[in-house]
Amino acid sequence: MSELTMEPMGRWELNELLYHQHIFSQLALYLSTEGASLHVKIIRELESRGPTHGDSGGWDHSSTPMYD
Repeated sequence: MSELTMEPMGRWELNELLYHQHIFSQLALYLSTEGASLHVKIIRELESRGPTHGDSGGWDHSSTPMYD
């Protein structure tokens, strides 16, 4: 957790935010208070950056953002 908080969220790439939001949402029942707080911060940062996807996909792009 400390490694994630060392870098300001404004400098995180969209893929990193989406990846960590996905992981934290999968582990939501098991997160500590610190983890839940970080999850909320990630969600707020994603919301402040605007929509990440707005359609249902097509032959040339996915319906959900792809992150590695």
